[in-house]
Amino acid sequence: QSFKLYLVRHAEKQTDAGRDPHLTSIGHQRAHRLAEWLQNKSITDVWSSDYFRTRETARPFADSVGKQLKIYDPHELEALAAQVLNAGNNAVIVGHSNTTPELARLLCNCDIEDMDEAEYDRLILVGVDGGDVNVTTLKQPAAP
Repeated sequence: QSFKLYLVRHAEKQTDAGRDPHLTSIGHQRAHRLAEWLQNKSITDVWSSDYFRTRETARPFADSVGKQLKIYDPHELEALAAQVLNAGNNAVIVGHSNTTPELARLLCNCDIEDMDEAEYDRLILVGVDGGDVNVTTLKQPAAP
């Protein structure tokens, strides 16, 4: 079985909005560019943690392909990793600067560089083909 998992951190968030901030206008633009980039990737599942910034990052893509958001607990990454590996579906998973690299580590059992608080453009592609797992680090498309 062969499938791809696209792991991204939420887009740019408001910095003065407490513990559950919304995206900034730049963040909304990034979320829409990401949605365009993810088109035609045969993605079945769209995962998000239950925060405004992650849901707002995932929703433009989910809406564009008619998918419901699947909510996961960012404190239960091992369970999420097992679930997406068992499902075997192409999926996008929107997380946070600390959870996105950690989830990638759990999926590949390999070293993944930590994500800086100011880093919003990394996309970690985890490709699973039978027992083989390959990780590719991409940069999301830049603003036009």
